[in-house]
Amino acid sequence: MSVPPRPTLPPVRLHSDAELARAALAAPLLSRAVRLARWAGPATRVGAGGELAEEQLPEAAAVLGLAADEDGTAYASEAWRVAVDTGLVEVTDPDGEAKAEADADADPEPDPAADTEAGYGTAAPGADLALVTGGAPTDVLELWLTALDTVLADASVPDLDDLVDALDAGGAIDFDRLDWDPQHEADLLDAVLANLYLLTVTEGGAGDGPVPLPVLAASVVVPDDMAEPTDEVLERVSDAMMRLDDQFRQLEPIGLVEFRPVDEELMAEADDEELAAAAGQDDEDVSRYGMVRLTPLGLYGVRARLLEAGVEAPAVGDLVDKGADVLLEVVSGYPESAAQAEIEAWLARASRDAAEGTGSGPAPAVAELLAAARGADPGAPLRRLRCQQALAVAGPAAEPVVRAVLDDPELGGLARVWLAEQGTSDVPAPSGTMVFWLTVDTIAAQLAADAGSEELPSLMQGLTEHHSAFFDTVWRVDHPATAEVLEAMGRLHPDRKAAKEARKAAFKARSYQA
Repeated sequence: MSVPPRPTLPPVRLHSDAELARAALAAPLLSRAVRLARWAGPATRVGAGGELAEEQLPEAAAVLGLAADEDGTAYASEAWRVAVDTGLVEVTDPDGEAKAEADADADPEPDPAADTEAGYGTAAPGADLALVTGGAPTDVLELWLTALDTVLADASVPDLDDLVDALDAGGAIDFDRLDWDPQHEADLLDAVLANLYLLTVTEGGAGDGPVPLPVLAASVVVPDDMAEPTDEVLERVSDAMMRLDDQFRQLEPIGLVEFRPVDEELMAEADDEELAAAAGQDDEDVSRYGMVRLTPLGLYGVRARLLEAGVEAPAVGDLVDKGADVLLEVVSGYPESAAQAEIEAWLARASRDAAEGTGSGPAPAVAELLAAARGADPGAPLRRLRCQQALAVAGPAAEPVVRAVLDDPELGGLARVWLAEQGTSDVPAPSGTMVFWLTVDTIAAQLAADAGSEELPSLMQGLTEHHSAFFDTVWRVDHPATAEVLEAMGRLHPDRKAAKEARKAAFKARSYQA
């Protein structure tokens, strides 16, 4: 899978393997492939490429309950191809060579019942069919991923009308006239799916909601540095929309996406510029231009392809068996909600291990978290912030461990905050030095988490309002980030007078540190 270079993707929350496997088996296309695999037998005839003989397609369509559907034979042909590609069906070539090799290993006497008419091969249920009912969820998902590869390959092929138009006088496809680059088409579809994945998993993005087709088309057509698309670019966006409309129709039956196609009446009325500009319209209007969302199974599938391509695409739960140092380091780069989910999964694993007798519960895990939160490096404040998130869900069992760090200069402040939140009455008051150190540490952590947060100026204002002569004292705080925090407060503090005082204090802090 080819995708445009990008930084590490945000973590995705996946459903369990069991839920995903059920969704895979319920996908219409894989479900049909399974039914045809069970139907395959001695009377089934296949061509040289493993395709079902044309005269057998009506019977296959009837097996699928599609006899009355005008596209029933096409659906049957597609499902048969998936069954063959996934190993649900095993076929021989028309000469019977593969069958002869199998018979030579199993039985020296040929089986007359397996003979077929000249020119046709044979078919039978494949060994992988047993995985549908007897395999693990991961086995089912592997079958589905193979089926997805088949469907994606088909979706990258030009439509039938284009192929017919590209036929030369001899009936062969003139690829120069077709203007089709198979690798380019496959890469473009991969890029679209990668962008759809990113829009889905990014905090503040589409989430569980659908993405307008014009937005998705523009994401792979309009250059990032183009402020106003040209007419030529708008036409390319329109062409991409039409191509995606056809491709997502093909991808929906495998369970990858939920898709609302482009309104056909609208297509007859709108020109290219109107189609490309659709992303800026209201929800009701833009939905007529097509809407698509990845299903939970689709998220799993696209992530699997991204990982195969070497893209770092984390999932919540990846860190449950890692140490606390790895946990805090990695989740420091996650959005807050994803970090919270990962921390909760990590602590749940510790509690579960204790319940099963393979671990000693959350208290040792909390002690490990506190130890990993220490440090004077630039990443330490954010590690401590994530540690605070973990303490918030650790529960009463963590109290003895938290009390043990009350005198720690780096952890004593957050320990007091946690104990107070638990309603504990005998929490020792912090020293003035600890209060100011914790204030600097908290702002440093927030700056590292999201320096552009709209809440950060309010946080700064709240902290400074609660400390008299704040800037006269804070510049002396022995914290590696003191000067950096004060400089940020000079830029972001909503009170102009306080911002000026912060800048003066930052200068003093730089001189003091030097």
